[in-house]
Amino acid sequence: MPAKISRRLVIDASIAHASGGEEATFPTSKNCRDFLIAVRAIGHRAVMTFAITAEWNNHQSHFARRWRRSMEARKQTMRVSVPADSKLREKIKRIAASDVAREAMLKDLHLVEAAQATDQTVASLDENVRSLFVSASRSAGELKSIVWVNPDKTKEQVLAWLKNGAKPEKKRTLGLQ
Repeated sequence: MPAKISRRLVIDASIAHASGGEEATFPTSKNCRDFLIAVRAIGHRAVMTFAITAEWNNHQSHFARRWRRSMEARKQTMRVSVPADSKLREKIKRIAASDVAREAMLKDLHLVEAAQATDQTVASLDENVRSLFVSASRSAGELKSIVWVNPDKTKEQVLAWLKNGAKPEKKRTLGLQ
């Protein structure tokens, strides 16, 4: 029997904030809850840097708080220290189309940096910053291989992707979206 494949996933606090409990009926709340449940059940790991932990602490729902505790108890969280990528940050500052775009990308660049240090994968609801990173990847090649998924986008079939090992499919990378 093949070994279980476990991926290290950078999960944005937007998912922690939106996830609802069993009683949740709003589609985004259910999709985020189901995503987190699948991550835990399948055995994937959640990457937690200082910045990600701080965002989760400030924005997580009650469900996400319980989920995170259970992930920690199962040793499915991975604490990493990731230094800022000053070269990439300078490149983003230069190539951003506007001040608003620059600030949005710099605010969430820690997600990309954590993904670069682990399994190259970010899960987030933020379609605006995703679009900005897709555009920036044309000039910042470091972004091209980052897999970016949104559990609230039905067409992405994120749950099936997780069950199949959350492999870094090219179609999910910022360079090919």
